Amino acid sequence: MSRAIFYRELLLMWRRGAEILNPLWFFLIVISLFPFAIGPSPQLLSLIAPGVVWVAALLAALLVMDRLFREDWQDGSLEQLLLLPVPLVWVVIIKVAAHWLVTGLPLLIISPLAALLLGINTHSALVLALTLLLGTPCLSFLGSVGVGLTVGLKRGGVLLSLLVLPLAIPLLIFATAASDAAASGLPVDGYLAILGAFLLASATLCPFATAAALRLSAQS
Repeated sequence: MSRAIFYRELLLMWRRGAEILNPLWFFLIVISLFPFAIGPSPQLLSLIAPGVVWVAALLAALLVMDRLFREDWQDGSLEQLLLLPVPLVWVVIIKVAAHWLVTGLPLLIISPLAALLLGINTHSALVLALTLLLGTPCLSFLGSVGVGLTVGLKRGGVLLSLLVLPLAIPLLIFATAASDAAASGLPVDGYLAILGAFLLASATLCPFATAAALRLSAQS
């Protein structure tokens, strides 16, 4: 049953290929515009690169986060998911994993290109990729809570951003701090450990909060 749900999510997302590509294009466009806006100075670009990459990744994730449960709500599939013999918490984890695989993993794959455009050295680019590997699943889990709370609203996109962005600020701070430490030749293990703790906490707590929010939305 769990495997069937996972394959169903991947198939539905694959059919919306254009929507999957939109975050990637947005990410690349934001990254490529910064050198034109602030000048081609390698020192300046490498200084702001981690923050630019992470802000672009966060905004790109918000573009498709709203569709995590909204289509299930619109076509009545959400009620069917509530009736499955699989616990709703596990269904949420499966859907978030499929969502990250289609939206977060491509951002991670093209992050070396972003590093090249912004003049990041190899070590800093590796640390940046590690922060994205640990941080983008956190964004998906945090976003699932916001989507669960706003899925029944007609214009929930703006409210979703207001809910998710404040929760993502600590993640943004520690991720960029890790990249800055790598660029300065300082240890980054502590920052990566904190990001790992964020991932563990979000993967543990957010599915329960999302499941509760979906039940409330289904009853309203």
